[in-house]
Amino acid sequence: MPITRRLTLFAICAAFAALAGCASTSTNLATVGAYRDSIDLGGRLSVNYQKGGSVESLNGSFDWSQQPGRVDVTLSNPLGQTVATIAVTPQSATLTQAGRAPVTEADIDTLTQRTLGWPLPVSGLRDWLQGYAVDAQGQRFAASPARNEVVTQDGWRLRFVEWQNPDAAQPAPRVIHASRAAVGDIQDLAIRIVINPAGQG
Repeated sequence: MPITRRLTLFAICAAFAALAGCASTSTNLATVGAYRDSIDLGGRLSVNYQKGGSVESLNGSFDWSQQPGRVDVTLSNPLGQTVATIAVTPQSATLTQAGRAPVTEADIDTLTQRTLGWPLPVSGLRDWLQGYAVDAQGQRFAASPARNEVVTQDGWRLRFVEWQNPDAAQPAPRVIHASRAAVGDIQDLAIRIVINPAGQG
């Protein structure tokens, strides 16, 4: 796979982990448990999938800053070099890579369709980093160490594997596994997200 396409794929998969829906998924979420509209965190990401009979793997890190109505993400390769920045607002989603013109679309789903050729479903994923989801029946799901698996309304299987504070009333996740059997011509897509402890970028 050409390096520019691999970097774009990494950027969008990291967007999957970090962007998740911006304003469109925030309705009524602030009233549910410990959900916060404003949050800053960092972490690591690994992506594995099959396409055209080949197995692909990507690794890197992300820094995520979320405020009401906006999400900004910086994506880095394993050496710590910035690969891309992504900004999502209710009006648009923009991906910027060094040496390339920014790519802007009306929303993050359209942006992934344009850059990858298939739409990566990110609506609702803003919840996942905080331990929430919308299940297959459309009900709100709050993860906990005792109840740590869910299939989302759009077909992703989530496992909240480890926790920052497992004894809290609503613990914050540390490690999340997300998988999907097929998305377009991508098969066996598996994403592992490791969120840094609070206070660490």
